Formats: sequence, structure tokens, C-alpha cells
Amino acid sequence: MPMHIPEPSRIKAAGNVTKLISEFIGNANTGDSGISIALMRSPEGWEEPGQTPDFTEYSVVLKGTLHAECLGREYDISAGQAFRTNPGEWVRYSTPHPGGAEYLAVCIPAFSPETVHRDGN
Repeated sequence: MPMHIPEPSRIKAAGNVTKLISEFIGNANTGDSGISIALMRSPEGWEEPGQTPDFTEYSVVLKGTLHAECLGREYDISAGQAFRTNPGEWVRYSTPHPGGAEYLAVCIPAFSPETVHRDGN
């Protein structure tokens, strides 16, 4: 059955400064456990702890640059580019570049606090 989603749910972001997460589809907003689609607005200087999630994550950068550290490699993903991590891969995201970043994050299955496995937790 079709579903109109009039607004996203705000999700508290991990990290050193405030990052806005607006989940349109997923556990928090629609109860979908198979996928989450969220708009991320990350300010310059934001960084989060590393994580080893149980889901595949696709990030599509709309504005600015998203930085990703993986074991042995670092990536700068600019507007118009995308990035993917697979379940069980360690990654740490940040936005150290001027202007931060705005990007879509798609997680399959859906993100949940129990499946992200942040460092130190």
C-alpha cells in the first residue's frame, strides 16, 4: 500500500558537535527495518567515533565533502560522488573541510543503535 511520509524523524547523532539527521524511511520514522534513508547535515569540524556496523551503508554527497577513514585508507567524497561500506567493515566519518557536508545515507538493513557498534561501546 502506498505511504505518504509527510516529515522525517530527527535522530540524535554521535559526534563531537551537533549533526542533523532527518530519517525519512527506517526504524525511527516508518518502522521499516529493511532500509533506512536519511538526510545528513554535518557541519565543518564534525567527527564521530569509528564503527563496525551490521549493515551496508551507501552515502551520496549532495553538498560539500564527507571524509571516511577505513582500515588502511582514507577517502574524501565530494558532491556528486558516493561511498559504500559493507557489513563488518570499520569506518569513521567526519566533515573536516570548510562548509561541512550534506548527504543521503541509505542503510540496508535499517540503521539501529544496536547494529552500529560504535568504538568504545
